[in-house]
Amino acid sequence: MSGQIAALALCVFRREDGALLVAYGYDTVKEQAFYRPLGGHIEFGERAAAAARREIKEELGAAVDGLRLLGVVENLFTFRGEPGHELVWLYDARLVDEALYEREVIVADEGGSPFEAHWVALEDFVAGKVPLYPDGLLELLTSEGASQTLR
Repeated sequence: MSGQIAALALCVFRREDGALLVAYGYDTVKEQAFYRPLGGHIEFGERAAAAARREIKEELGAAVDGLRLLGVVENLFTFRGEPGHELVWLYDARLVDEALYEREVIVADEGGSPFEAHWVALEDFVAGKVPLYPDGLLELLTSEGASQTLR
């Protein structure tokens, strides 16, 4: 998406043990694994909160409740050798289907491309074991008052 700024809405789902539901990604150029919350692009004329709900419905087939804006971050990055620029609305949210909190891996779908979402301990990101994107999300999650667990 070189030359364009993408607008995204992502949902942060947390279990009682503090684990986050995140999608696995891999940058073949950097040879680096990473994770990011579920969600995706905001369509023209769509509000960010509506995009977050729609994206989770599309990816997981699941309904979302309790959306609360954590913040908006600007993410400048390089992925597979290409520069990227995103404005990302980050929401705390709760999955209506409680059974999803019990599954360690959830198979999701992004426009016909299946991917895996995993529950990963927040401490793994804090310890630097693997990156959590977008930049700025980890700071939002570990700042005072943001560490509450939603379920």
